[in-house]
Amino acid sequence: MSSRQIVDERELHHRHYAEICEKIVQDKYAQFLGIKLVELGEGMAVAELVVDEHMLNAHGTAHGAIIFSLADFTFAAACNSYGKTSVALSMNIGFLAAAMKGNRLVATAVEEKKNNRTAWYRIRVETEHGLVATLDALAYRKNEYFVAIE
Repeated sequence: MSSRQIVDERELHHRHYAEICEKIVQDKYAQFLGIKLVELGEGMAVAELVVDEHMLNAHGTAHGAIIFSLADFTFAAACNSYGKTSVALSMNIGFLAAAMKGNRLVATAVEEKKNNRTAWYRIRVETEHGLVATLDALAYRKNEYFVAIE
């Protein structure tokens, strides 16, 4: 791809949707944790996981690393949703409430702004009882696409 070629990433997302989803769900760590991709749109994603016994901290609540991992996976899905290889530059999480064994954690990532090189996302992690955490994340958008561009 020449540096002057303009790619319609929205069209690319729709044309290669199945391939993009397949790439995202191949995340071995997410598979290990039981994270499921629920929805993938242009610059957005929803994923979920059920808190299990082995995910609890010493206080009997969901470990922060579990909540962060779900938010991180959802962020990764959203920023790679156009088929352009994207990686995290920075992430800032705020833990607002505890989650317990059996809670279904649902993370929603929404793109706030994107350009050719970076993109900024807001991620909310919730249970049926309300907001558990929020995460602000900045992605670096590499030159490569992991789907074919014509």
